[in-house]
Amino acid sequence: MRRYGGGLWADLTDLVLPAECAGCRGRGSALRRGFCPACVTTLGALRPLPVRPVPAPPGLPPCHALGPYAGELREALLAYKERGRHGLARPLGALLAEVVAAAVGPARPVLLVPVPDTAAAARARYGDHLTRLTRHAAARLRGSGWDVATARPLRALPRPDSVALDSVGRAVAAESAFQVRTGRRRSAAGRAVVVLDDILTTGATLAAVSRTLRGAGMTPNVAAVLGATQKRRQW
Repeated sequence: MRRYGGGLWADLTDLVLPAECAGCRGRGSALRRGFCPACVTTLGALRPLPVRPVPAPPGLPPCHALGPYAGELREALLAYKERGRHGLARPLGALLAEVVAAAVGPARPVLLVPVPDTAAAARARYGDHLTRLTRHAAARLRGSGWDVATARPLRALPRPDSVALDSVGRAVAAESAFQVRTGRRRSAAGRAVVVLDDILTTGATLAAVSRTLRGAGMTPNVAAVLGATQKRRQW
């Protein structure tokens, strides 16, 4: 199996070298899986809630988020996605598992489907960041007795960076951004299909993924994310 040096190095440095806290960027405290004690307490106090962008795009399933995309949670996601802190996939994946459990309700068989990265984004981040989160979320749920399967039935087509787009631009870019991968369809019979993403902003990406999955016979029941932009929701 090929290993990218940057990704492996980021994992190792998170484990063996003193680093700044991923939540507050402070130094000098003993870190627990990348976070100082204060940030562990802050993130541990977050409770998943239903969220909904206004207006909600057509096809968007019910959504749950761990908390607002702000403060320690925002810093942790930026550290993980943009600063190479791949070791954060485990604690963030565990938090995402809590969102899945809240979104689905009583434990039942689930199928976790992460929103795919574009090839360019995956190369820049030394791998698909949501695939890593999904793997750890699935492990956490299985450890709690859940029947969990995962699938990657979609591929992301090249598209503009959403950071530079307004809500209309995001919707247009997302409309044709995903495609079913040949031979990757998986039966969802008897399972709640949960779409996973890291951040909910306008909902355009989750809606586009959900419409594509629906066309492939895998209708999503819910979506679970870590952060939701505050302008879309009063927390």
